[in-house]
Amino acid sequence: MIVVASCVSVGLTAPADGPFTIAVRPVFLRLDEAPDDSRAGALGLDIVVKIGTMHLHFGWSAIPLTSLLPASTKPVATLL
Repeated sequence: MIVVASCVSVGLTAPADGPFTIAVRPVFLRLDEAPDDSRAGALGLDIVVKIGTMHLHFGWSAIPLTSLLPASTKPVATLL
């Protein structure tokens, strides 16, 4: 736990051009062009971890908008 806490604190306070950085950005609303993209959401966080030349991107959303959007715009057919 001590090693993880120290790595996180060093990564968060490191300069952006350093070899190891962690960047956390709040996201109010994210919409993507593709309607079926699972990254659309509101009230979330974008976390970017840079280790040397490798970049890892994590995204979290409190309200995923894909579950709120309809899967199709076609009307539902009823049986007669």
